[in-house]
Amino acid sequence: MTTYETLEVSRDGPVLHVRLNRPDVRNAFNGVVVDELQVAFRAADDDDEARVVVLSGNGKSFSAGADLGWMREQADLPKDENAKSADHMARTFLTIARCKKPVVGRIHGHALGGGTGLTAAVDMAIATEDCMFGLTEVKLGIVPAVISPFVMQKIGAGRARALFLTGERFDGREAQRIGLVHRAVAVEQLDAAVDQAVGELLTAGPAAVASAKELIRAVDGKTLEDAIPVTSNWIAELRATPEAKEGFAAFLEKRKAGWIR
Repeated sequence: MTTYETLEVSRDGPVLHVRLNRPDVRNAFNGVVVDELQVAFRAADDDDEARVVVLSGNGKSFSAGADLGWMREQADLPKDENAKSADHMARTFLTIARCKKPVVGRIHGHALGGGTGLTAAVDMAIATEDCMFGLTEVKLGIVPAVISPFVMQKIGAGRARALFLTGERFDGREAQRIGLVHRAVAVEQLDAAVDQAVGELLTAGPAAVASAKELIRAVDGKTLEDAIPVTSNWIAELRATPEAKEGFAAFLEKRKAGWIR
């Protein structure tokens, strides 16, 4: 397994854990974190043994967002290099969102700025009720540009108009209400809630889960009429696969499917 400077990556059976590991700065991310997250999630794509990825942060917070010292360094770069750096950072969020494996976020403490962006990039985010979120970039004279598509997919443009413009902070309960996180739970229930989400994912067919992620992207934004040929072909192809046939047989024979350990 690859050795990382800013991440801690480990495996627990079919579950791959990717932990941000800069606890002294509340897991603020810099260029190394950006690079290593891309490496880790691309490796997860190619890992046949991994079926679920859990993204978390060591220490008291999930992530306080971008390291401001690093951001200031990027601002001082020539225009083309500055833009290239921003593009590279945006593709880190894209790599997480496009991971073929389902990604569960374990969110606690603070998830500000880019930390909110990482929360939006995962498939299912489980947060503590007291976790602090915020699109706080405007407080620094900038905007949440690279994370905006991921956040807006979760909360919509209407809520973004308030949160992007004010930079106000909000807790895990509010994050659940607006759709940023899947569940908000008491601190002592966080690990159990993450385990429950992981357990549900492990009962699903792995190829079906990957296909479901693609289906959402394929159907999103289409009219009902335009979606019909896409969805009809999709299910026709998928239900003829070995995994689907095993799923049908297991249900009819009242046994566990072969992918359930």
